[in-house]
Amino acid sequence: MTDAFIDIPGVRNFRDAGGIGALRRGALYRSGSFHALTGEGARRLKALGLRTVVDLRSAFELEVWPDQRHDLDHETLHLPTLPADRGDVDLPWPEDQAALYPFMAETAGPSLAAVMRRLAAPGSLAVVVHCAVGKDRTGLTIAVLQSLLGASEAEITADYLLSNLGLGLDKGPAPYIDETGAERLSRPVDAELLASSLAWIHGRHGTIPDYLRHHGTTDAELDAVRANLSA
Repeated sequence: MTDAFIDIPGVRNFRDAGGIGALRRGALYRSGSFHALTGEGARRLKALGLRTVVDLRSAFELEVWPDQRHDLDHETLHLPTLPADRGDVDLPWPEDQAALYPFMAETAGPSLAAVMRRLAAPGSLAVVVHCAVGKDRTGLTIAVLQSLLGASEAEITADYLLSNLGLGLDKGPAPYIDETGAERLSRPVDAELLASSLAWIHGRHGTIPDYLRHHGTTDAELDAVRANLSA
């Protein structure tokens, strides 16, 4: 599946999320943020028919690293996967991936329901879903969509693990500077991480459609998303 990667100058880890289950290629893409997007990158995004960008980052990340548009006319939706950092919410540090993944499943429901509403609407495609580097928050969101379109867990996991290759993490952790200016380690993803998010969803809601319904997604919206994204 390495042919899924697409070279978009200034954007990391950009690839087509389709080609598995009933999810067609050319409809749903995943990536890191657009904060370093170049003019040439924007031209290539326009050629892909970009209509919607779903940004899963925090408000502070957007303030520090705003996406570049270069006159692109897509709609951007800011739908944070994680809650705002408040004193009453104990957010897992990015390095604590084992804690982060079930926590994302617990907090991502409103974001995912809003994604479904947008993808159910006419004219929403093509869409790019991104966070900072397109690995964790994007990984869960894309996995939910791929599952909804009938992809197997093995197919979903194989696509998810491609982020290690796309980010150069196939050789191990790599240092980076976060939005606060602190140096952290970006760690490779593994199958157990995504499985823990999906297990949280299944354990509390039974199925992914029921999880989405719990957060306000209607059956009509689910049907429309499947129809819009299907091959």
